[in-house]
Amino acid sequence: MTVQERPGPAAAADLARELLAPLGARWTHTQQVARRADELSAAVPEQDRDLLVVAAWFHDLGYAPGLVQTGFHPIDGARYLAARGHSPRLCALVAHHSAATFEAEERDLADELAEWPREEGPVPDALWTADMTTGPRGQSFDYADRLAEILARFEPDSIVGRAMTRARPDIAAATERTTSRLAAPA
Repeated sequence: MTVQERPGPAAAADLARELLAPLGARWTHTQQVARRADELSAAVPEQDRDLLVVAAWFHDLGYAPGLVQTGFHPIDGARYLAARGHSPRLCALVAHHSAATFEAEERDLADELAEWPREEGPVPDALWTADMTTGPRGQSFDYADRLAEILARFEPDSIVGRAMTRARPDIAAATERTTSRLAAPA
């Protein structure tokens, strides 16, 4: 399969709407994550700004009922995108968003996640920041409040609770790096 030319943000928004609008709050969250990613785009190299926003539109596609394979939305979304011929880099950003490695380990899906190499740098940092500062209904949070919100919804010893607790230093560092990049002189 040939690699599809990266869609622009408008095309990504259309696909996300098609797949996620029926999910109500998930769609609202996704719209706000994409808006937040656009705000954070100055923290990434200019050539990657559209990629960041596209990844934000696509980050939760794996929640769409027709796409569920493993039950872990980062992998399911990345598999869907890969099957449609999207770039391995875009698929990897979706697969690894918001420290997905920790939850994949909890779900015994680390081998499936390893299909996509985890990128480190401004783009994943900004994607994680956009997701982890946006609540489930699109609310704006700082990361500490977002983590508290997640831990209030999930039992501390649940898969998500354990994963998010373990991921805390990595996500906090990503948000701090993004904030620093935004504050740096152009």
